[in-house]
This record gives sequence, C-alpha cells and structure tokens, in this order.
Amino acid sequence: MRRTLIVMRDRGKNRKPLQRGRVSIEAIQTIQALKRAKKDDNSLKQVFETVFPRLVKLDMIAVLRDLQRQNETHLALQVFDEMRKEYWYKPQVMVYAELITFLADNECFDKAELVFMYMKMENGLEGGVQGFNALLTTFMDFGNVALCMECYELMRKVGCEPDRLTFKILINGLESKGEYGLSVILRQEAEGYFGEDLEFLEEPEEKQSNNWPCWWTRT
Repeated sequence: MRRTLIVMRDRGKNRKPLQRGRVSIEAIQTIQALKRAKKDDNSLKQVFETVFPRLVKLDMIAVLRDLQRQNETHLALQVFDEMRKEYWYKPQVMVYAELITFLADNECFDKAELVFMYMKMENGLEGGVQGFNALLTTFMDFGNVALCMECYELMRKVGCEPDRLTFKILINGLESKGEYGLSVILRQEAEGYFGEDLEFLEEPEEKQSNNWPCWWTRT
C-alpha cells in the first residue's frame, strides 16, 4: 500500500512570492470568505481568527488592495486593523495615503479622518514626501483645509522635508478656497526653502498617474 506523506507548510516557506498584478489562490479564497461572512459578525470574526492569520505578508497586502479595488470599505478597514497587529507591520505613509484616499473617494469622510488620527499616533512612521503629497492632495481635493494643515505639520514633525509640489498643493489649494492668510504664511516658508522665486507655483499641473507606488513590495 502506497503511503502519502503530508507535510505541514510553514506560513513563510514553500510559497512562490506574490507577483505584482497577481493575487494568489489563498488571497482570493480569503477575500471570498470575508465577503460571504461580512453580514454576520460571528462568521466574520471566525474568518479573521482562522483564515486570515494563515496568510503571508504579501497575501494580506493583496487582500487589502483588492478589497479597496472592490470598494469594500468596511472589510478593508478591518483587514488593515488586523495587519497592524502583525509582527512585520511597519507604519508607512503611502499605505495610509492610499487607504485614506480610498475612503474619501467612497465618501467615508469620518472613517478617513479616523484613519488619519491613527496615522498621527503611530511611532516610527516611515515614508517620504511622495506619500505626504498624496495625502495633502486628497485632503485639499475634498475641501478639508484643517486636515491638510495637520498633515503638513505631521510631515514636518517626522522630519520629512517639503518639496516644490508640497507648497504648490498647499498654496494654490488654499488660495482657491480663499484661505489667503494661511497662503501668505506658506509662501514665506516656501521662500525659506527655495528663495523668492516661486514661479513653480504657476507651472501647469503634470498629469498624475493612477498607479500607486510599490509600497507593498518592501520588506
């Protein structure tokens, strides 16, 4: 009689790495399980306790991104909360920027503000000016000047230097909303960085890509 050897697979071993633009079978099955269970709190809790924890890092990130693609706001937030409990989790500005923009696009402004509050409370926040500029654009586009200024202050607090695009988003956005007092202050700060020549504020907007940077490939 031929015996079949069953080998228990470790979460991080014997797995092909997730390729950009592809979602693994495990991730797809988890997304399906979450969507089936989302109307029942007990069933959803069971999925998060038994199915989701078995995923490797890149699969968890793939689940989050695909739920965002499908406009599953509630599930995406819960997945993000679970990811923050993982040993490998490191707070990254671009992750927050993508999630907050997703929530704002779906008119979940209260949730977007709550996620930004989580971001402000993070220790060791990682990321550069590109992520902060994405957040500033989102807050300005949706008319939330207060959050925009809070984001700028957070940017400076974590030691991220603003660039020309930062000031362009802020100054042009503030002036379009009649916030000339704040605009004057920021013009003075921009001059401190780039001198009195602020012609870049008048340059036409460059076409922005719809693709987010590859933050999910970082270790």
